[in-house]
Amino acid sequence: MTAPDAGRGIGNGVETGTFGVPMTNFRILHVSTGNVCRSPITERLTRHALADRLGDPLWGGLIVESAGTWGHEGAPMEANAEAVLADFGADASGFMGRELLDEHVIMADLVLTATRDHRAQVISMGHSAGLRTFTLKEFTRLVRAIDPATLPPLEDGVVARARALVRAAAALRGWLLAPTAEADEVYDPYGAPLTFFRSIGEEIHQALDPVVTALTGVPARA
Repeated sequence: MTAPDAGRGIGNGVETGTFGVPMTNFRILHVSTGNVCRSPITERLTRHALADRLGDPLWGGLIVESAGTWGHEGAPMEANAEAVLADFGADASGFMGRELLDEHVIMADLVLTATRDHRAQVISMGHSAGLRTFTLKEFTRLVRAIDPATLPPLEDGVVARARALVRAAAALRGWLLAPTAEADEVYDPYGAPLTFFRSIGEEIHQALDPVVTALTGVPARA
């Protein structure tokens, strides 16, 4: 589920992160419950969008993964989730579910969760996760309020831009509140018919679009 590590640090110097580990890439971790529906869809749609915007299978140092708070270790994603990804032309192959572990949170530079409960569970694991953990829709709302001109240009590297974006979003949290509690939730389609999976897939796709645009500095192609 992890993109190859070759080509890390494109356009960036080497920085030191948690426990002195060199930070020459940027890890995005998507979290849901079972890691068979929402987070696999979000992971693979993110990868697909990054490849579309950047035209590089390594995405300039961005690594996109997923896990579940009650993850079905080694399980395939749900067939309806695969169907949703096919609708968007995204690759569903080779996926295996994972249970969320401390090491996943430690390594992640940005954690995007399906719900507020998932966000709370990630933050409760510690590892200074609070400033880099958001629900997907919360992060989308914050990103929309950030002036792209305040972020490093793409020439400085996608990794530098991504780190600046997370810092800016964290600074805005508490100032830009959701209109309702439910506004930050992506509901679980597990066991639902394909039509509901597709509505969730479209919801995730719409939430990801401004995030990927902000990360890469490249808008979606018409």
